[in-house]
Amino acid sequence: MLAVVLVVCAALSGCALSIPSDPEGTLDAVRGRILHVGASPNGDAVRVEGGIVSGAEAQLVERFADHLDAEVDWTVGSEEALVRALERGELQLVVGGLTDATPWADRSGVTRPYAEVRDAVGETHKLVMLVPMGENAFLSELEVFLSQEVRAR
Repeated sequence: MLAVVLVVCAALSGCALSIPSDPEGTLDAVRGRILHVGASPNGDAVRVEGGIVSGAEAQLVERFADHLDAEVDWTVGSEEALVRALERGELQLVVGGLTDATPWADRSGVTRPYAEVRDAVGETHKLVMLVPMGENAFLSELEVFLSQEVRAR
């Protein structure tokens, strides 16, 4: 059995197979270039004033872009409009105080929860971000970054 596993591993290593991968090449398209981000205003997570996007998640996104040596190109809109743009490949990331109970999980990739917030009635919610469906290398890079950011606090 061990011999079979070793043969398969050796064969795959020669195929330039990379896991996780991005079928649409999102991580490679962003690295050193532009990160197209959709922002849906939502309390302290994402604020938009005078065309300027700010807030806790906006700051995280800016640091993630720096990590990738990329500039952020913001698109502001409703969650629905931003998810449609994500599906069309116009955006690579969507933020807006989204929780792990997001209704968009069947139409996008969803990060693992990276932080918790309390709402006005005191309930705790776990925050997530959305990425294009199937772009697993990009999702993995973002999740590793978010984990490091949370540990650094």
